[in-house]
Amino acid sequence: FFLRRGKMMSDNTKIGAFLTGFGVVFTILGIILLFDRAFLALGNMMFLAGVTTVMGPGKTKRFLFQQRHLRGTICFLTGIVIVLFGWTFIGMIIELFGFVNLFGNFFPIVLAFLRRLPVFGPILNSPGLAKIIDRIVGNQLPV
Repeated sequence: FFLRRGKMMSDNTKIGAFLTGFGVVFTILGIILLFDRAFLALGNMMFLAGVTTVMGPGKTKRFLFQQRHLRGTICFLTGIVIVLFGWTFIGMIIELFGFVNLFGNFFPIVLAFLRRLPVFGPILNSPGLAKIIDRIVGNQLPV
């Protein structure tokens, strides 16, 4: 894994990216398997552990408990607790609302990155989707 200017990713960043990715995969599996509580709970825990490992505990705490992110943090963590108690559908809806409030600013950057990848690029640059994604991403390119 290489970053800009030839820097290599640290081991913690690699492990965190792995945990975050598998957390997303387990969450998607939990949704596909009709809101399976075990997969959703495992996905949530892996996602949180991965984000904490990538950013570090201090930066994660500062990010989650900023005044502007507090509503999203409360909804996200409440959704996780509700999923753990077995109310998976309601918990996922609350968790999704919190996730969008926390990480919504990163969606244009992620979409711009995905447009440059070989597999996703042609799909996202197709005539139908390109107009929608251009509206989401805007004229700004992430640098």
